[in-house]
Amino acid sequence: MSAAARDPPLAQEDLLLAAAYVYDAQYNRNIPFETSPQAVRLYCLYNHWTMQAATYFFIFVDLFLAVFEDPAVYPFPFLATSLVEVLCLLVFFGRLVHFAKVTPRNVFWKDTKNICIMIAILVTLIDLIIYGALKISNINSVRWSRILRPIFLINFAESRQIRRVFRSIRNTLPEITYVFLLFMFSVLMFSLMALKLFGDRNLRTVEGSPYFTNYLEIVFDLYVLVTTANSPDVMMPAFDFSWWYSLFFLTYVVINTYLFMSVFLAVVYNNYRKHLKNEIRKLAYMKRHKMIEAFNILKVKEGTEYVVQEAQWKELVKLVAPDISTSHRELLLRVSDEEQKGYVDKKSFVRLADLLNIQVIAMRIQTHPLEHWMPHVYNSAVSLFIRSMVQHKGFVWTYDVIILINAVFIALDEENPLISYAEWVFLSLYILEILLKVYTYEPRAFFAKTQFWNWFDTSIIIAALIATILNTSLKSASQYNSQQVLDIVFILRVLRLIRIVDSIQRFRVIMNTLINIVPTMLTFGGLALVVYYMFAIIGMELFQGKIQFFPRNSTAHHALECGNPALKDSLFARAKYCKNNFNDITSSFVVLMELTVVNQWHVLNFILLANGFALVTHQAAKLYFIAFHIVVVIMIINILIAFILEAFFVEYSLEKSEVETAIERKIEELGVGIQEEELRDGKLIDNMETSENDLVGEEITKKKSKGLMFKIASKRYRTVDALLQRMFEAEILPEDDGPSVEEILNLSPADVYPKNPTFDSAA
Repeated sequence: MSAAARDPPLAQEDLLLAAAYVYDAQYNRNIPFETSPQAVRLYCLYNHWTMQAATYFFIFVDLFLAVFEDPAVYPFPFLATSLVEVLCLLVFFGRLVHFAKVTPRNVFWKDTKNICIMIAILVTLIDLIIYGALKISNINSVRWSRILRPIFLINFAESRQIRRVFRSIRNTLPEITYVFLLFMFSVLMFSLMALKLFGDRNLRTVEGSPYFTNYLEIVFDLYVLVTTANSPDVMMPAFDFSWWYSLFFLTYVVINTYLFMSVFLAVVYNNYRKHLKNEIRKLAYMKRHKMIEAFNILKVKEGTEYVVQEAQWKELVKLVAPDISTSHRELLLRVSDEEQKGYVDKKSFVRLADLLNIQVIAMRIQTHPLEHWMPHVYNSAVSLFIRSMVQHKGFVWTYDVIILINAVFIALDEENPLISYAEWVFLSLYILEILLKVYTYEPRAFFAKTQFWNWFDTSIIIAALIATILNTSLKSASQYNSQQVLDIVFILRVLRLIRIVDSIQRFRVIMNTLINIVPTMLTFGGLALVVYYMFAIIGMELFQGKIQFFPRNSTAHHALECGNPALKDSLFARAKYCKNNFNDITSSFVVLMELTVVNQWHVLNFILLANGFALVTHQAAKLYFIAFHIVVVIMIINILIAFILEAFFVEYSLEKSEVETAIERKIEELGVGIQEEELRDGKLIDNMETSENDLVGEEITKKKSKGLMFKIASKRYRTVDALLQRMFEAEILPEDDGPSVEEILNLSPADVYPKNPTFDSAA
């Protein structure tokens, strides 16, 4: 008697609980939740994409309120912005209550991020009440709680990637602190030497101020010199006095700019890799733990081992991935149950989450519509010659040459009539190329969603054609000439040159690597948004109104001094830097970006503050900019560089050695695989499968005769984390259930269980 006949049917609640575990394993979620039927349903609702999208929407609405609050880009009444903020806080509170309903009470109250969210909500409400009361009484106040808004972006469960980056920064701080203290000791020592060398020589700067006579200003100038932003300006007075003094600055730059900054990067990179490995180990073990939990719910005994029956496996996959087709599901079953025993063993079941993460494209062999409508014409000798010509490499090389010639014409004078007419020739050639390709290749395959370069090329050509026709019409109809249309035309012409990238294999490899890195870069985009937002809010509260921007012909009082008489005859005012201010959130972000780039940041800092803000505030205002430079440039940018290095090494190496998966092998065994060369023939359609042609059971072996084929969408891992996690999982024995949940959460980089994988092979 089979296990299915002996065991009672599985309850729907148990199937839903198992699906929740698999879903968490698939997306690397480590949220502990109650296992009661009601809690599981609430948990599934909590993780639904609409709930997550709504949470992010209100988080960004809350952050975006700074655009409309004083100091505002577009001023709104306080009542309007406060009501919107209260609505956002209610949504956050509701989300938090929802989370509390699905997690054990002791876990919820021990979770720091939940406490942070509750405190942020409470503090924001108190600040709103106090600020509103003072505003009614016409008393100026500060919205000090606005700096807490990024807490909601960081601490909700959806933002676990951003929290991981913050943990990396926190874990790296101890090592960085020692290097930073040694670096500052070096700066202080060189500053003291500079004071003794140059302080009594009556040297003057270009502005006529005393040179290196104040110790704190020397420290600041030499700190800026580490960024090379004030080089060689800071050296010139001493260099003019004697060329021997240049040796002092050269020694300083070598030691502090090249040695210490390189050590900073090395320390950050080393610690980032170390803690990343620890995070990956936790993710790998937690995924294994959740899959085993799901297996234990569904398992039945078959002989001497526990297995999951085929029917229950299918129901589980339907719940976890309802959007995949029946034939795709059958393919995954064939991978999990290779011998077609009617059940899935534990070893195969545990890798289900990974199988679901592999994007499989179902394709149907199709003939060209013209071959269906006009077979004699489409298959004629002339037609076959045209199609073979388009498919030949010489066709690609010819258009590469045309693109390069077009680049030369783009650089020439647009007013020359011959150049203008040549643009129409090039545009006609590009349109002809698209038409020939659509004629040669099956249109739906040519414009499949995976054919990025075809879409890019066609979009650019069509947009350029429309913009060129519009621009020509405006010129001929009247004397009016739209500069915006001309700008669009020029940009589109330049963008066409990007096509050359796809024609060179190594260029294409590098571009694909960069494209694959981009999605994971969104994490650092969120991190940058958090840091920029907090510094922008602080900057607006400290410096708003200190610097004003006036139009060039303005007759306003102190317009030449940026609205502040303290900046009279200053380099800041003479350089027309008045728009670099903290009078609203957008201007603040621009200034912070300029500081991040480091270019001329000493002008924004030393001149703007020393000759401007220092007179109306205090010299301590310089600490704001130094703090920003330390946090962003020294720490976050170095972590970003470490991440890009790791990601690029991994992605680039994978381009040179493709990774075969179990699905690919099964596709090859079944003889329903598609090679890249076949795709270029244009006879395949992406995602053309419907419910009418879904295949089940034994029919999967007949796909080829029915015209249904499979292809792996990408042989590369989407993120570096996914690759490293797979590498670590490869070293976990199938029968190893791993440590307990408590042990997993308490793993440190020094722990070895069962052994540390060789992550260095990734690079």
